[in-house]
Amino acid sequence: MQGNLFTQSFHVPGTLTANLNIRWTVPADCSLIHVSAGNSAATNGTFILGTSTDDDAYLTTSDVGDSNVPNEFDKDNFVGTEYPHIVKGTIFVVTLDFDGAAGTAAANLTLVLTFTEG
Repeated sequence: MQGNLFTQSFHVPGTLTANLNIRWTVPADCSLIHVSAGNSAATNGTFILGTSTDDDAYLTTSDVGDSNVPNEFDKDNFVGTEYPHIVKGTIFVVTLDFDGAAGTAAANLTLVLTFTEG
């Protein structure tokens, strides 16, 4: 599918030895419509999605998929069960928490965010 869809992907190769905070500026007015998050280890960790002023504005604490099986999130999972509308220039924040409590650190993390412009 093409047109007004775009994705923002993040991949962290190797083993995560600490939590991760990713920030980027949204290039156009858009709506978040889908998230896929996974890693290759047998531990899942958690993440939230939001802005620099509200770190869980779009998606509250959610599990990253484990053992090479990504978890998916869409409208039903987003805050307010609505597609979040994001204004151009917003600082989008991804906060990942991999504390290693299960004894296995996350590895080869992949996060893909799908947006529609407008």
